[in-house]
Amino acid sequence: MNIFIALLLPVIAYALGSISSAVWVANTFYKTDIRKHGSKNAGATNVLRVLGHKAAIPVFLFDILKGVLAVLLIHFTDLEKGTEAYTGYEIVLGTCAVLGHIIPLFASFKGGKGVATIAGIMLAINPGAVAVALGIFVICFLTTHYVSLSSITAAIFFPFIVIVIFGCWLRSEATTLTMEIFSVITAAIIVVTHRKNIRRLCNGTESKISFKKKTDVN
Repeated sequence: MNIFIALLLPVIAYALGSISSAVWVANTFYKTDIRKHGSKNAGATNVLRVLGHKAAIPVFLFDILKGVLAVLLIHFTDLEKGTEAYTGYEIVLGTCAVLGHIIPLFASFKGGKGVATIAGIMLAINPGAVAVALGIFVICFLTTHYVSLSSITAAIFFPFIVIVIFGCWLRSEATTLTMEIFSVITAAIIVVTHRKNIRRLCNGTESKISFKKKTDVN
């Protein structure tokens, strides 16, 4: 692979991740800095909590799209699909997008937790594993109405889904050793970025999600 391309694509992936849809939607349509309200997190969950589902849905979808587009940048390389190098570079590109989401260049380096963007990465690489994890998320959310707990639960199960279900049982071509390692790292990142939520869950102060429209943020 051309060294210039190899170095340029991660920069582009980081720039994609740095497009903070939460900040943009809140500022443009609600004249609000989402980082000053609710959990002060520039992500879809806080947008949902503060501004409601009409604002949160496009933010969530765009954050997923960032992860997908970052991975798809691999098509500008000559790496062979199905190899460890191919999967590894997909993960490099996706990780750069997640870093951009968490530490966005275009939003004063104050971003979100990266869950939706990570989901986008996995959706592009191993959609089957994401579907199973999403099912776990939905079941947990419908039971508890905690997005944070649902995200953490799905993240903890994700390595098992990738390594056992798609690796050992189904022997998916997308499940390389690199992917298995990354699934563990991904789970750890999501748990660590939700450490404040974990404390609030333990204290009983974590907010449950309502789908009612919210516009009073002043």
